[in-house]
Amino acid sequence: METTDLIFRIVLIVIIFAISLVVAMYSTYAERKVAAFFQDRIGPNRAGPWGILQPLADGGKMFLKEEIIPTNATGFLFIVGPSLAILTACIGSAVIPWGQAIVIGTHKFDLQVTDINVGILYIFGVVSLGVYGVMIGGWASNNKYSLLGAIRAASQNISYEISMGLSIIALLMLTGTLSLKEIAEQQHSFAWNVWRQPLGFILFLVCAFAETNRTPFDLPECETELVGGYHTEYSSMKLGFYLFAEYINMFISSAVMATLYWGGYNYPGMDWVAVHVGPTIAPIIGVVVLFGKIFFFIFFFMWVRWTIPRFRYDQLMDLGWKVLIPLAIANIILTGLITTFLK
Repeated sequence: METTDLIFRIVLIVIIFAISLVVAMYSTYAERKVAAFFQDRIGPNRAGPWGILQPLADGGKMFLKEEIIPTNATGFLFIVGPSLAILTACIGSAVIPWGQAIVIGTHKFDLQVTDINVGILYIFGVVSLGVYGVMIGGWASNNKYSLLGAIRAASQNISYEISMGLSIIALLMLTGTLSLKEIAEQQHSFAWNVWRQPLGFILFLVCAFAETNRTPFDLPECETELVGGYHTEYSSMKLGFYLFAEYINMFISSAVMATLYWGGYNYPGMDWVAVHVGPTIAPIIGVVVLFGKIFFFIFFFMWVRWTIPRFRYDQLMDLGWKVLIPLAIANIILTGLITTFLK
């Protein structure tokens, strides 16, 4: 790897990391504004114009609050839990193609930190590790409500990861690759995978809600039953790490869904745009399009949270094992039959 490429990759990593944190920070503001809109309220409006400085005020509060570690907690693991949660949330962005390669002079720069041929498996591996942060934090708190929340998170993630994996298999049968970059390239212009895999996308979307512990699948932190769930005993920035991890996971999940099913950085008329604006500006427009899709999915996450009530835990498990898994298997069979017939 040339020095120029190495420097560009390092800069890209820093930019993606910064964007993830900023999106997570302002997702808390957007969530409250969306909730206020749906409930005919105002939402944050004191800190700065329209309340846009509220996330900075919240961050300052988190940093300045007293650090409390319960006497009976397992000290080292109590700290490892939120650290692991935020780490696994951030590293998922490494394999996402954020746009087409940018040509500057004689250099061609890929807007992707790394392209591995098993990118989807990497995403699934990172998602699987994320539950350890929740599980360790809940267990190390030595609080029965925290432990119940951690157990719920573990069983919920295991159940819905199976459905998510099965929903992806049908997509892989059509694309023939595990590389996110190749999947994005195959959806050039308007040939998005969602037109060929609508059921697979719906299954993946539902599983994404469960994997990110978002309502109506937020049973690990169910306030009405578990006080605060797995992070009941946490305060200050340790609690902030857990909250940030949830919003970063929502951002990365939205990026993965946009890339796998909604064309990623591709959009109708992109060839015409590339011819008329050049190989440097056109990829930047693609990045803007991708972020537009991501922000729509983030809004959808929030929309569902303030619209649909929380499931009971038995309903959550029944949906995962008795509905989503059979539907995912049926989708695989149907995709195989249609592919064979068309050939």
